[in-house]
Amino acid sequence: MTKAKDPSLSSPGNPSDDPSLESLVARFVHHMQVRHMSAATIQLRRTYLKRFLTWCDQRGVTTLPEITREVVQSYQRYLYHYRSGRTGKPLRFNTQVSLLVPIRSWFRYLVHEQLTDVNPALDLELPREPQRLPKRILSIDEVERILNGADVTTALGLRDRAMLEVLYSTAMRRAELIGLDVYDVDHERGVITIRHGKGARTGRSQWDRALQWLTAYLERARPALVNSVRARNTSRLFVSCHGKPFGASNLSNLIATYIRAATDNTTGSCHLFRHTTATLMLEHGADLRSLQSLLGHSSLTTTQIYTHVSIQHLKQVHDQTHPANRPAKASQSEDTSANPIDSSYSRPGEDRARSME
Repeated sequence: MTKAKDPSLSSPGNPSDDPSLESLVARFVHHMQVRHMSAATIQLRRTYLKRFLTWCDQRGVTTLPEITREVVQSYQRYLYHYRSGRTGKPLRFNTQVSLLVPIRSWFRYLVHEQLTDVNPALDLELPREPQRLPKRILSIDEVERILNGADVTTALGLRDRAMLEVLYSTAMRRAELIGLDVYDVDHERGVITIRHGKGARTGRSQWDRALQWLTAYLERARPALVNSVRARNTSRLFVSCHGKPFGASNLSNLIATYIRAATDNTTGSCHLFRHTTATLMLEHGADLRSLQSLLGHSSLTTTQIYTHVSIQHLKQVHDQTHPANRPAKASQSEDTSANPIDSSYSRPGEDRARSME
């Protein structure tokens, strides 16, 4: 009996075979899985490529040779001019980039595997959005009020305090916090390893306090949560009230509730802690390279945005504390000689204007 051939071991194929676009996407997905890319990234790329192929099919483009440079550019223009039927708003720049990057990666893979000789996305220029500064940075006092807002006498409150402390200590992203497993915490070295996120890295806790709260959660709260009736076996570090891994929206809503309660309805969630930690560390002497490593940025350019945030903060402090910006004393305000710009001073043309009133 002949043994079936493993499709994963098949040869790349020849361009003349003209395989279906769907099968080429499937091979690309398998390639990403072999490279151990994150499941979230693979799922998004599969979804966005399917969206691109649907767009192509609607325009009669159904084979690989038919996807030309002009077709890719036309799709990019379509995304730029697209308006939501519900709100009428255009796609954000980063959304357009997210939809285009999988196409570029897909064709790079196809060329590498000799499935095509032409890369129509080779010179695809991605939309560029000016880097925006974070709208709000928390002060140290505000952070402490947020942290102290959790009721640590309960299992859920102890869990929330541990999550808040970890966010503040490591500046990790929401998805990275959700993806933490119990064995990612090295208590002896004071290190949390981030395996599920934008590039594996090690996030080192900045305070023993965060590790203390994390230890308390693991010993006193998590066992009760994962042993609940509806819980399922999971190695995730932080779990919901049902003992299951956190959902992204649920975590955001939870953190946002603590922030609003402690800061007079300030909007923001997990990323607000990330911006705050990075900015405060920079203001207290952290160098950009160390900050880049902590935040997991692939480029130092991304990290440099926090230098602008720090400068803005410095300007605010200057405006609030510099003597020249303080209100003049009453005695000085009564002495017109102390103020060169007083009510008796007439600018050129003012006398003529008064005579005309």
